[in-house]
Amino acid sequence: MAEVISHLPRFSLKNIDADTAVQLYRRMLLPRLIEEKMISRLRQGKLSKWFSGIGQEAVAVGAASALAPDEYILPMHRNLGVFTTRGVPLARIFQQIMGKPGGFTKGRDRSFHFGTKEYHIVGMISHLGPQLSVGSGIALAYQLQRAGKVALAFTGEGGTSEGEFHEALNTAAVWRLPIIFLIENNGYGLSTPTEEQFVNPRLVERARGYGMEGVRIDGNNVLEVYQTIKDLAEDLRKTPRPVLVEAVTFRMRGHEEASGTKYVPAELMEQWQRRDPLLTYEAFLFEQGLITEAQVEAWRKELAREIQQALHEAVAAPPVEPDVNTELRDVYPAHQPARRQPAFDIADVEPPLWAPQSPEMEEMRFIDAIHNGLEQAMEKWDDLVLMGQDIADYGGVFKATDHLVERFGKARVRNTPLCESAIVGIAHGLGIEGFRSMVEMQFADFVSNAMTQIVNNLAKSHYRWGHASNVVIRMPTGAGTAAGPFHSQSLEGWFMHTPGLVVLYPATPYDAKGLLLSAFEYPGPVMFFEHKFLYRSLKGRVWKDYYTLPIGKARTVRQGTDLSIITYGWGVHQAIALQKKMGDAASLDIVDLRSLLPWDQEAVADSVRRTGKVILLYEATFTMGPGAEIAAFIADELFEYLDGPVKRVASLDTPVPFAGPLEAQFLPWGRLEPAVKELLEY
Repeated sequence: MAEVISHLPRFSLKNIDADTAVQLYRRMLLPRLIEEKMISRLRQGKLSKWFSGIGQEAVAVGAASALAPDEYILPMHRNLGVFTTRGVPLARIFQQIMGKPGGFTKGRDRSFHFGTKEYHIVGMISHLGPQLSVGSGIALAYQLQRAGKVALAFTGEGGTSEGEFHEALNTAAVWRLPIIFLIENNGYGLSTPTEEQFVNPRLVERARGYGMEGVRIDGNNVLEVYQTIKDLAEDLRKTPRPVLVEAVTFRMRGHEEASGTKYVPAELMEQWQRRDPLLTYEAFLFEQGLITEAQVEAWRKELAREIQQALHEAVAAPPVEPDVNTELRDVYPAHQPARRQPAFDIADVEPPLWAPQSPEMEEMRFIDAIHNGLEQAMEKWDDLVLMGQDIADYGGVFKATDHLVERFGKARVRNTPLCESAIVGIAHGLGIEGFRSMVEMQFADFVSNAMTQIVNNLAKSHYRWGHASNVVIRMPTGAGTAAGPFHSQSLEGWFMHTPGLVVLYPATPYDAKGLLLSAFEYPGPVMFFEHKFLYRSLKGRVWKDYYTLPIGKARTVRQGTDLSIITYGWGVHQAIALQKKMGDAASLDIVDLRSLLPWDQEAVADSVRRTGKVILLYEATFTMGPGAEIAAFIADELFEYLDGPVKRVASLDTPVPFAGPLEAQFLPWGRLEPAVKELLEY
């Protein structure tokens, strides 16, 4: 059951002038009147859904009023008062709620699931926890810029049960980031009361576990919220560190209007209704002689007119007109014509291609080419931050970042706690403030811990509200090293299924450096796969100077006439080895995709037209692997050129086994030659 505070809010005007006190009242009155209007429209069937913040206005308004206008706030879906206090135009808010094109997401997301750099607000996604890490990333940007600013991220008491809460707070504490984590404890996660979510009802006590300060306030007392956040923000600007604030409040309506409040005991509702943050504060201001009933009535009429005018404008605005090209175009942070739905045309998305200034080349191992690319990227962009487990003094488990901390310092080459999700969220937050970042997954397998941040936050951000963060996630991947089922998986297919991401997978040292630098040039999120087996087993000539390669363009390794092998990564070298073994017995056309999202349809089509027979070779497991999509494309678009069935040669549909003989059986390489011979004879 929600906590009950028996006394009414104890207002105090200490350190608060009369104008501010009255302004806070007007700022609370506006969202209350909007809410009443929206609930009325919902009942009339003119609105699809509404998440009410009635009873919690003091938290949103008090916090937003306490920060500087250019300091980021990351609110939840009941924090209408943040948006109105920041001066977001009501007509745009209403269009957002109605799914109109004039809203911040052009009808692609609802309510307050959006961000706006103009008003320094980054809204939540439905997963609740991720905004805490994104806020920490913005705070890290403030720290690196020495900006003297503080970020504020909201969460609910239910959200404190999520792993992201722990990851974000722990990382912010370790890095002493200037951020206020504000818990709106309203007693219920939908219908689940606090006692069914955690044993200790005083959430502020969790702060001690992270070595940070914790403050508990009356969330229905706007003066207490305002003064507490204001004082903390002033202090954190001078002495950066995170602080946890628990605001005890109550939700007077349902989780959303359709769910109702029948699960709330009547006496509890009555007790909190007596603590209504707007009405109790109004009574206090009457008592202090700061406002009159006539003023309140005039303000209500004035605000009602503003609301009605903005609502009329929103209702009159045209509805969204669906357009396939527009939808596909806006998924990525550059406009490009769409050719067909499963892929996008990269022609206008490519980063600028940089040719080396000197023709001098050097023999490098694959891992050294990655290291060289990272070093030159750090030299080129002083706003590039590298993050990952053990990447600083230790240089990473594969030594890709070895000695970089000595050149660029620990502010830019950062060891992280073991918290993949928070680090990706922090990278996203850095991107909101204009930084570039690289996140190294110690092993690609560990990326599952960060899936929400990658596929729901990073990938969808540009489509939802027009922002793409420049984040490169490096993924040491693949089997062949007897590392077992949790250090050997090929997961690139997961991310090929996610619009908004770019997926790169180089097979040579030359491509590894050039594509890595292209990934840093590209303005959106990139998943960059590096096969661990190739790190030290493969050498090649690489330009010593800075250069980039086109994203979305395959490499024809060799032209042949008998059969095409479409592949990438280690598969390229297996195909080359087979050609050498078969000699004149077969002429193989080998295509190295290099880029898996987008992938080069034209290069694949050219190869199929040359040979009429094709094998898709990939290390990922057979079912729903990357080759399945390409095989479907060939069947759809190139059927008349085929002289045999489209074959896939891939790993077994099992987890990656540890023992050498089992791993060799799992991998596709031993099945390649029989498949080629069978298809040649077809």
